Amino acid sequence: MNPAPAIDLRPRRAFIAALLLALLVAALNFALWAEADRPTDVVPWNGQVAGFAYSPFQRYQNPLAGTYPSDAEVSADLALLAKHTRRIRIYSALEYPEIPRLAMQYHLQVLAGAWLDRRTDNNEKEIQALIAQARRWPDIKQVEVGNEVLLRTDMTPEKLMAYIDRVRAHVRQPVSTAEPWHIWEKYPELAQHVDFITVHLLPYWEGVPRKDAIGDVLTRYQRLQQLFPHKKIVIGEVGWPSNGNRFEFAKPSLSNEAMFLRDWFQVARERHLDYYIMEAIDQPWKEQVSGLTEAYWGVFNADRQLKFPLTGPVLEDPGWPWKALASGLLALLPMFWFAWRFARFKLVGRFVYLCLIQLAAGLIVWSVTVPFQFYLSVIDWGMLIILFPAQLAILAILLINGFEFVEVLWHRKWLRHFGLLKPDPPEQQPFVSIHLACYNEPPEMVAATLDSLAALDYANYEVLVIDNNTKREEIWKPLEAHCRQLGERFRFFHLDPWPGFKAGALNYGLKQTDPRADIIAVVDSDYVVRKDWLSKLAGYFHDRNVAVVQCPQANREFEHSAFRRMTAWEFDGFFRIGMHHRNERNAIIQHGTMTMVRRVALEGTGGWSEWTICEDAELGLRLMHAGYETVYVDELMGKGVTPADFRAYKTQRYRWAFGAMQILKGRWNWMVKKGPLTTGQRFHFLTGWFSWFADALHMVFTLMALGWTAGMLLAPSVFSLPMQLFLIPVMGFFVAKALFGIILYRARVPCGWRDTLMAAIASMGLSHAIARGIWNGLIHQKTDFVRTAKSRRLSGGAAGALGPVREETLMAAALLLAIVGMAIVFGTHYIEGVLWMVILGAQAVPYLSAVIGALVAHYSHDRPADVPQAHPAMLQQESPHAEPVEARTAAT
Repeated sequence: MNPAPAIDLRPRRAFIAALLLALLVAALNFALWAEADRPTDVVPWNGQVAGFAYSPFQRYQNPLAGTYPSDAEVSADLALLAKHTRRIRIYSALEYPEIPRLAMQYHLQVLAGAWLDRRTDNNEKEIQALIAQARRWPDIKQVEVGNEVLLRTDMTPEKLMAYIDRVRAHVRQPVSTAEPWHIWEKYPELAQHVDFITVHLLPYWEGVPRKDAIGDVLTRYQRLQQLFPHKKIVIGEVGWPSNGNRFEFAKPSLSNEAMFLRDWFQVARERHLDYYIMEAIDQPWKEQVSGLTEAYWGVFNADRQLKFPLTGPVLEDPGWPWKALASGLLALLPMFWFAWRFARFKLVGRFVYLCLIQLAAGLIVWSVTVPFQFYLSVIDWGMLIILFPAQLAILAILLINGFEFVEVLWHRKWLRHFGLLKPDPPEQQPFVSIHLACYNEPPEMVAATLDSLAALDYANYEVLVIDNNTKREEIWKPLEAHCRQLGERFRFFHLDPWPGFKAGALNYGLKQTDPRADIIAVVDSDYVVRKDWLSKLAGYFHDRNVAVVQCPQANREFEHSAFRRMTAWEFDGFFRIGMHHRNERNAIIQHGTMTMVRRVALEGTGGWSEWTICEDAELGLRLMHAGYETVYVDELMGKGVTPADFRAYKTQRYRWAFGAMQILKGRWNWMVKKGPLTTGQRFHFLTGWFSWFADALHMVFTLMALGWTAGMLLAPSVFSLPMQLFLIPVMGFFVAKALFGIILYRARVPCGWRDTLMAAIASMGLSHAIARGIWNGLIHQKTDFVRTAKSRRLSGGAAGALGPVREETLMAAALLLAIVGMAIVFGTHYIEGVLWMVILGAQAVPYLSAVIGALVAHYSHDRPADVPQAHPAMLQQESPHAEPVEARTAAT
C-alpha cells in the first residue's frame, strides 16, 4: 500500500497566523481607545443647581443675523432647566422680553438684566424695558444693569453708576452690575451704587489648570469679601468650557467641565455660595463674537442634551466604543490580507504595517466623527470638505511609504535579487551596441567616458557617439577626432539640426546600429564605466524574457565639494531603497544611463518615445506592458558627475517630474485598467509618484496657509484658528515621513549622519521645482529638454547665489513673516495657534532647504582635477538656456 501523500500545512498556518496578527492589532486598537477615554471618578451630584445663566438661542439661531427663538422653543428650554434649578439669569430686556412671562409657568425666579454698550439709544431702550419688566413680573427677584461694561470699556464708571442709580430709583428689587473680580478691585466706588456685588469668576480665562480652578475661584471670592465685607456677593458666572482653545494652562474639555462643575456644586453647597452657572445651554453663535471657546460653556449642548452625567464616572468621549469598533472593523480585512499576502516579511515588519493600517482606519473614523463634536460654521465645513480628501491622500502616501519601509527593512530575502554573472566566453557573447548621446558637453569629460568604454573587457561591441545640435565646432570636433583615435569600434555622428531631444538622437543611433547587435546599451556622456560592465551583465539576455538590465546611477569625484557631495548621496537613496522595492514586482524605473535593452524589444515596441522628455522611464513601462522582464543589479558599474550647481540640479528634477506627468497622462489606461501590466506594476507606476504629488500639494497648501494666516491677522472675525482636527493628522504625516526617510537612509545608504542630513536638505530643496514640474506637466503637453550642466558656471557673485531659488526665497520669507505675525497676535495662548505656527515652520523647511542648497552650491569649490570646467564656447551656447526650464513652460 502506498503511503498517503504528505499534506502541506504551511498555507493553513500562514492563514491562521495572519488572522491572529490582525485580531491582535485590532484588540490593541480597542485597548488604546479605552485607555485614551478612561473613565474619571467624580463626586456625584444629586441636588439642585443654584442658578443658570441662560441665553435662549437654538442651534442655528443668531441674534446678529436676526433669527430668534419662538415661545414654544423658549418654553421647552425653561421646562428642561426647571428640572435642575429654580433660578435663571438673563442678560437683555429687549433681546427676548417674553422670558419672565414664560418663566412664571415653571416657577423659575429671574435675575433680569439690561444689556449696555456703546449704543446710547439702545441703552436707553434697555433701561426702560428693564424697569418695566421688573415692575410687571413678580418672578424677577433681582436686577442687573449692564454686563462687563467696564471690562469692555464701553462707557465710563460714572456713566454706568448713573444708569444703576436710575434703575434703583424706579424698581423695588435689589440692583447690581456684573463685572469680573479685578474690575471691582479697580473701581471699588462702584460698590456704593449697588445693592449686591455680581462677580464673574471664570478660572479658564485666568489660564488656571482645571485641578486648581476651584481654589482660584474661592481665593478671588474671599478677596472680594475682604474688600466689601458688608455687601452680599453673587457669583454671576462660574463654569468651565467643554471645547475650544487651550488658554495658557487651562484646557477646555468635556471631562474637565464635568469635574469642575460637580466639584463646584459640592463646594458651593458646603460654603453656602450664591452662584449662576455659565451657562445653561451652548450658544454656537457666540463663536463669531468672542472666539471658538465661547460656544461651549453650556451644561447642555445646543441640541438640549446633558453633556455629561451628574452622577457616575465621567468619559471625555462617551461614544468611543463605537468608534473603536468601527475603526477595528474597517482595518480588519486589509490587515488580514496584508499579513497573509506578505507572510514572507519578518513578524515585526508585518506587525508594524498592520499598525499603520489600523492607525489609518482610526484616523479616518476620527476625522469623520470629530467634526460633530463642534459647532462648525459654513467656512469650517468648507475647509473640512477641502481638507478631508487631502487627509485621505496623506494617509495613502503614508501607507505607500510605509509599505516600502517595512519591505526594505524587514524582508527575509529579496525574491528578485540579481548579481553579477560569470562572463561568457567571447564566442558566446551577444553583440552590444553602446549609444552615447551628447549635446554641448565638455570634450574632456566625454573623452574620459569614451576611454573607459574603449577599455571594456568585452569582445563584441561597438560605440556610437551621437552629438545632436551642438553649434560650436570647437566642442564637437575634438570628440569626432577622439573617436577616430579610438578605432573602428567608435563611430561619431554630428546632427544639426535634429528634432526629438535625446530620444531623437537615440532613435537615429538605432538606425545606424550594427545588424549583429542583440543589445542596445545606453550611457551618459559623463559616465566612466567599469571594464566588466558588459561581460558580467550581458549574460542575463540569454533569457528571452529579459528586455532590460539596469544598474544604479552613481557619482564620482564628489568628496571634496560640499554641494556635489550632498547631491550624490541624495541620488544614492533611490537606488539603494526604492529600486529594490520596485524590483520585487518587476516594476523598476528604467534610467537613461547604465542601462541595457534587448534590441528586438526596443524596436518592436516603437523605439525611443520622442513625445516625452523622460523617454527612458517610458520605455521601461512600455516593455513591461509588452510582457518583458526587467533586471536590476545593484552594482556600481559606472559613475558620472553630479549636476554642477543648484540651477542644474533643479532643472534636472523638474524635467523628471514633468516627464513623469507626460507618461502618467499618456499611459493612464495602462495603469488603471486590467491588462498586460501586473497589479504590482500598476501599483508602483501609479503610486511611485505620490511623493512628488505630495510636493505639488505642499505648494498649494502652503499658499492656502499663507492666505488663511493673512485672513486671521487682518480679519480675525472672519478667519479663525483652524481646529486641532485639521492640524494633528498633518503634523503626524510630517513626523512619520521624516522618520521613514531617516531610518531607511541610515539602514541602506552607506553614509554618515552629516551626509544623511545634507542629502535630506538637498532632497527637500527640490520640492518647489518638483511641484512646478508636476503642475506644468499636468497642464501642458510638452516642454523644452534642457541638458543638465555638469561643469560649473559663473553665477555673478554673492547676489547670484539665490538667483536659482528666487521663488523659494520669497516663499520662505513669507512663511517666516507669517510665523512672526502669529506669534505677535496670538502668542502661545492657544494650542491651535502654536500648532499652526509649527505647521507653517514645517512648510517653510523645503523652501529654506532650497536656499541652503543654493548657498552651499554657490560657495562650494570644485577641485580642478575632480570635475571638468565649462569650456568658454559652451558658456556662449548655454546662455539661451540659463533660465530655469520651468520659467519657460507656459510659453511652450
